[in-house]
Amino acid sequence: MTMKKFTPLKILVYLVALFPLTKLIFDYLTNNFSPNPIQDLEQRTGFAALSLLFLSLSSRPLNILFGWREPIRHRRILGLYAFFYASLHVLVFVGIDYEFSWILTQNAFLENRFIWAGSAAFILLIPLALTSFGYWKAQLGKNWRRLHYLVYLIAPLAVIHFAWARKGDIFSLQGDVLLPATYGFFLILLFLTRFKVIRKKALALRTKFRRKRYQKSPLPR
Repeated sequence: MTMKKFTPLKILVYLVALFPLTKLIFDYLTNNFSPNPIQDLEQRTGFAALSLLFLSLSSRPLNILFGWREPIRHRRILGLYAFFYASLHVLVFVGIDYEFSWILTQNAFLENRFIWAGSAAFILLIPLALTSFGYWKAQLGKNWRRLHYLVYLIAPLAVIHFAWARKGDIFSLQGDVLLPATYGFFLILLFLTRFKVIRKKALALRTKFRRKRYQKSPLPR
């Protein structure tokens, strides 16, 4: 792979995707975790997974609203890193927090509703990660796109999981829900760009802006 393939945006994508892992390793080596390191690991890996998932979802709206196509080429890698951090999140919860004890994990699942939403989001994310490569896109054809529409169910489940884990109720805006509510609001904006009427309005505004910009630019002599 030549350096020409590494655009500034692609380099930024990898830096953003690798930063949470780098920070975790650095904090572990420097003993810089909180007094509850397991909870710290769970929260930080979960937050990284959610943030990267939203960055992946943002690529299409950026193209619709601003005509910026390059982010679409990087959404797969952002999605895969989101799955990577989600897997770490689950591994820390099941393997470290509950020491792979089926009984303890089952009890936690029954007693905590946030685990229901998180488990559903992670399970649905697995087939998307496994089929994100070109081979499966060719094999599945139109079904590939239908399968990957599951991300629009995964994202709300992840936000609900986040809100409930913070002991809040995102639907009534009670408790510690400021950050989850922010993600929820952002998700609504992302969903709105999927409507045809919104896309047409965005295209019309983009075209109008370009015409004005062209008219204001000095003519070449």
